[in-house]
Parts: sequence; structure tokens; C-alpha cells
Amino acid sequence: MKRFNKISAAALLAFASQQSFAADITVEIQNLTHGLYFTPIAAVAHTADASLFEVGEAVSTEIQMMAEGGSLDGIATIGTAIGADVIANPAGGLLAPTMSTSADLMTADDNVVLSVVAMILPSNDGFIGLDNWEIPTEAGTYTVFINAYDAGTEANDELRGSGEPGMAGMPVPPPLDPLLGNGGTGVAGADTNTTVHIHRGNIGDDSLTEGASDVDNAVHRWLNPVAKVTVTVR
Repeated sequence: MKRFNKISAAALLAFASQQSFAADITVEIQNLTHGLYFTPIAAVAHTADASLFEVGEAVSTEIQMMAEGGSLDGIATIGTAIGADVIANPAGGLLAPTMSTSADLMTADDNVVLSVVAMILPSNDGFIGLDNWEIPTEAGTYTVFINAYDAGTEANDELRGSGEPGMAGMPVPPPLDPLLGNGGTGVAGADTNTTVHIHRGNIGDDSLTEGASDVDNAVHRWLNPVAKVTVTVR
């Protein structure tokens, strides 16, 4: 979790002045795309002085693990360490295009903001990201649309690979395997920005056996927003 171990005294004092409250909420995440899958999702209610990621800054190792390979192990470990309330993998696996998943969460008094992350498949290090959204104190239903971010940890070559952090290539679990090509040479002009930024989207091509990309340009391209988060506060 970004900066979880770098909290300044000033930030702690500022947070102490905020109102604390326990919240009984339902979090629903919908995949708005027509051809992308989301890896297991993490919805994390945490204190306002921590962040899973910050646009324009380098990500933590834990976010890199999620963005390149879909692993929530690091997110769960950090969540426990900082006393966060975590919904992990509410869909029980991949969230398919247009589908939704939801879970209930009772937050602790100080966990007043919500963050949501999951890797986008197929991509090298793309992820859906909601960062430090303030949980309303008034009962009701609230909706926020979220974008696809690039973690800045891997070049977007759009080629098959292991998905291990620091190793090139996209993981291709069974639902996607027949939908992707093989033998791509790698997309030219791969993004070299090393901080979190809005993802440029897949480029793809129209061949399953050759070309630059292993991604299908008729199926796996996208426009933001890519996900909708609906929070019901009781």
C-alpha cells in the first residue's frame, strides 16, 4: 500500500481532527467493458492517511504484484498490518465483461475511505483504480465510475507471458487463452512512464498468428471508464 510506512506526524495530526465512524456498507463492482476481464478484486476500507496508489508516483511492490499478475497477497498482508477492512475476491475469480459482484462490509471507526483495485486482462500492468474515496456518513446509494490505470512497472508490449512481477508479458488464464493470439513481435513505442498514469489502452492487431500484438483489436480495446462502483450505506 503506497506510503503505508511513511506516514508523517503532520498527516496523523490532520487525520485525528476528522470525524470517525463505523459504516455498514455494500460494495458492488461492475465490469463496464465488452471484452476485458478483471482479476480478483480488492475493496479496502482504510484510514485517510494511507493510499493504495497515487497518480504520478511509483507504486509499491504490492501494487506491482496485483497490476502485473493479479495477486492480492500483498494487498491482504498490508491491509492486516494497517487495520484495514478488506473485501477480497468477491467474484470468486475473474469478473467477466458486463458482470457485477458485491459484498457487505462493516468498517472500523477510523476506516473512512474506500479504495478498489484489480488487474485488467489482457494487459501488461493495467488495473482498475479507485483511490481514497470518502465513504459517506449519510445512508443512501452512491455511484462512482473508475478508470483504467497503468502501474508504470512494465512496458505495454501486449505479448503473452507469466505475469510474474518484473517479468515481461501478460498472464493469460483459461477464459482468455483462445481469445488471444500467439507469436506477436511486440507493440512499438511501448509506454515507458514509470509512475501511475491513465492507461493508453490496448492497441492490438487483427491477427492471431502474427503481427505486433497478441491482443485482438476488435475485442480487447477499451475507453474509460471501465468499471462502476456502487456503495450502499445503511
